[in-house]
Amino acid sequence: MTKRCALLLLCILASFVVAHSQQPASLDSLQEISEVEVYGKRPLATAQTLRGADLQALSTTSVADALKYFSGVQIKDYGGLGGLKTINVRSMGAQHVGVYVDGICITNAQNGTVDLGKFSLSSMESVSLYNANKLDNCQSASEYASGATVYLRTRRPISDSLSVQLRRASFSTYMVKANAQFAWRGWSGFLDGEWCDSEGDYPFRYHSEYEDTVGRRANSDIRYGRVEGALFKGGFSSHLYYYDSERGCPGGIVRRLSDKYINVGREWDRDFFVQASYQQEFLDHHRVKANAKYTNEYLRYCTDYPENQNTARVDNHYRQEDGYGALCYGYMPWTWLSLSTSYDVRYSKLWADLKRFSSVFRLDQKEVVAAQMNLKGVQAAVSMLHQHLHDFTNVHAGAADPLDRWTPAVSLAYTFNPSSSQSELTLRAWYKKIFRAPTLNDLYYTQVGNRDLQPEYTKQWNIGMEYHWNNRQWALNVQADAYQNKIENRIVCLPLKGTYTWTMMNYGYTFCQGLNATASGRYQLRDWQLSLLGTLTWQRDVNRTDPNDEDTYDKPICYSPRLSHTITAIAAWRQLSLTVSHMYVGERMWSYADPEDILKPYHNIDAKLSYSTTIGKTSVGACLEIIDLLDEQYEHIPRYPMPGRNYKLTLTFGI
Repeated sequence: MTKRCALLLLCILASFVVAHSQQPASLDSLQEISEVEVYGKRPLATAQTLRGADLQALSTTSVADALKYFSGVQIKDYGGLGGLKTINVRSMGAQHVGVYVDGICITNAQNGTVDLGKFSLSSMESVSLYNANKLDNCQSASEYASGATVYLRTRRPISDSLSVQLRRASFSTYMVKANAQFAWRGWSGFLDGEWCDSEGDYPFRYHSEYEDTVGRRANSDIRYGRVEGALFKGGFSSHLYYYDSERGCPGGIVRRLSDKYINVGREWDRDFFVQASYQQEFLDHHRVKANAKYTNEYLRYCTDYPENQNTARVDNHYRQEDGYGALCYGYMPWTWLSLSTSYDVRYSKLWADLKRFSSVFRLDQKEVVAAQMNLKGVQAAVSMLHQHLHDFTNVHAGAADPLDRWTPAVSLAYTFNPSSSQSELTLRAWYKKIFRAPTLNDLYYTQVGNRDLQPEYTKQWNIGMEYHWNNRQWALNVQADAYQNKIENRIVCLPLKGTYTWTMMNYGYTFCQGLNATASGRYQLRDWQLSLLGTLTWQRDVNRTDPNDEDTYDKPICYSPRLSHTITAIAAWRQLSLTVSHMYVGERMWSYADPEDILKPYHNIDAKLSYSTTIGKTSVGACLEIIDLLDEQYEHIPRYPMPGRNYKLTLTFGI
């Protein structure tokens, strides 16, 4: 029923937009508007943002593809278009990263991670990453509750438009997108739909000291449909999202046996959410905001096929429901001081047809009090977050003990020459203590869950600087941050002594020191626009769990590279643009069992050439992308080779 309603809404809104279309739109229907920040214009937090032309110019398909260009970010990709894509920021782990759409969090009570491959850039105006709190003067308590946060801001249309995009790509990939936008009597909104079908059967060569395997990736296909809609008016915003997919789970490459022992596991996903937010200012000093969201997710994972050998045969079904509400209040007694508080409540339910599994309910409540100051170049912020979690279940062993914790955050910055419109230098420092609660899988998963788990704590220290300079033709932005993270009580899955049974345990203490740096420069002369973007990450992330364990103590954390960097160049002349991006990731250890188990460093170069023109009231464009230009088949995860060189040809039509 939900799918039919979403498709019906798509047809109705598309018809409405075509009927009321009066103004021609640009090729990608992207209209830039100035972003309104009620408080804290200066860079008190460590933030990175891609928006507008820069975001569209990158060779990207999903949100995960854009985030890999940020400093301090590791994207884990399990290969192929349908592979799971998660984000790790400053080696804290995917569960410590919150992902927000228009200020409301995307949640997964089952395992705590968000698959970023499910979210398209076609409806996004900007993508931002914050390592400290975002520090608006009226935001939800949930936004203070992550080690790092990703903000996805959807586009606010200012005119009517309709565009259709057709794509043909390597490995039998076909994609169709449609986007309709309208602006009428103070209301604006969009409807964005996408359908994709890909076999994902890319060739690979897996070469090591002991083997040389050549084959073609099997069971890496995906078919999905996505529909999104949004409505905006004044302080009101809403968003509807539906995603339906079936994909293969290809598994790892096995020596010379890949054609015989193929993992024919399949996965089906149906994700739906609807959310709304309303904010209002009154009496010049007060501001209130209310958020609400409902989420329903279904997952089926099946490996019960005759072709599978040496693989556990299962056919499991999981369902999640999530209801969320938040009420926020901000007060500015003076122009230089802001006080705020917020209360959030989330009710989550997980059901699965696993053996000896009972439904689990979680009530998650958060409260925060915060203060911010901005006076004569001095900026300061302090917040105290309270979290209370209580689980309910009918299982014989009972639910885990309730969790009740307070965690603080402090930020301080000073801006030199704050009144200058041409250049500005800011020095900043911040500290944040936060934890992630054990997920429902960690606590209750059959034969693995452990109800005695404690929260996983993260302590972050950061000191940095940011410099802006611009005039009519030139713009320069540089920022650099040195940081230190300590993670205690890491939640890991370990085998119990003397048995072959694995269980979740609090085991581990890690210490990370690093440096993040970003730089961007822009130059404009007549019809030419040139941009250069660069990021650098250096970090030393080590295991400090057990000083008596010589095999692991003070050794690098698995999958954590010492050095990585990206460079992106964009050249645009009238309707023609060329983008070339280069990414380097250093070697990474992936197993303590053998010091030689190293993932090799790799370079990845992408190129994108696009052209657009207008014929009457219709805009027409073409885009050619070459991914992994050097055909360097690297790995994010061992024995999950990435596709290598591939191509995308996209045609776009808009009115």
